Amino acid sequence: MKTLKQEALHIEKLSLSKLIYLKVKDIMLLTKFRLSSLVVFSAVMSFLLASQHGKVDIVQVVLIALGGFLVTASSNTFNQILEKDTDKLMERTKDRPLPAGRMKLIEAYLIAGICGVAGISILGIFFNPISGFLGALALISYAFIYTPFKKISPIAVFIGAVPGSMPLLIGWTAATGNIGVGGILLFAVQFFWQIPHFWSIAWLLNDDYKKAGYYLLPSSVGLKNRGTAFQNVPYLICLLAISALPYAFGITGVVSLFISLIAGVYFLIQGIQLTIDLSDKSARKLMFASFIYIPVVFISYVLDKI
Repeated sequence: MKTLKQEALHIEKLSLSKLIYLKVKDIMLLTKFRLSSLVVFSAVMSFLLASQHGKVDIVQVVLIALGGFLVTASSNTFNQILEKDTDKLMERTKDRPLPAGRMKLIEAYLIAGICGVAGISILGIFFNPISGFLGALALISYAFIYTPFKKISPIAVFIGAVPGSMPLLIGWTAATGNIGVGGILLFAVQFFWQIPHFWSIAWLLNDDYKKAGYYLLPSSVGLKNRGTAFQNVPYLICLLAISALPYAFGITGVVSLFISLIAGVYFLIQGIQLTIDLSDKSARKLMFASFIYIPVVFISYVLDKI
């Protein structure tokens, strides 16, 4: 039989563990852990693709992943600091740590600052100054240019696609010491992928975004019409063409060429379907196609090289 003191101690331990769990969960929400992990994936794939055969150092892979993650976590945290008031207005974001009042602003600033400095330092010291500079550029452009621009114009989607594609350049320069044609091509693939990816999400969340004054669809008033839906198609066609360029430049092989073309055609079909029926169901399919595209194509690039 446990004494009352032992029971109280047990309850206190449970409470402490739960508090730690909740704090970690809030930090993951603040840094957008899942989004940061996708960025890490892109940087690592680019690093592996740029590395010479048989010369991949697992320690370097871990470091590029860590550096990329910390820079992205800092960018996302600064984003939530700047949007803490508007986040209260949207269903999707009102339960984030800052608008919900579960975290103090000073905590968020500390997390953003520590992650940013640590991430840029890792990229600049363990790899090269170019990688560190690109990391800093991605952080600044995402947090302090893209974030405020979301309330000004739908052009914010294009601005956001630049730091969103920067991990490919960071991974490439970390492995080679220069940006190079390969880095630019991989950057272009992710850049053109992000436009329909962003717009499919903006289509589905359009009403929620309007509450906060965001108009991210390619329309001055955020209309979900055929003209708006059709604007995905040219970017999907460009993506289809650009995804073949790594093969044309000898960076990847013929197998990944076919995989990227098949994935691109599937992505394009979903975009055309949205243009035809203008339904949220088609927009959701387009969004899920975007989630499938990047891992399938980039993994095929890397495996084809091996």
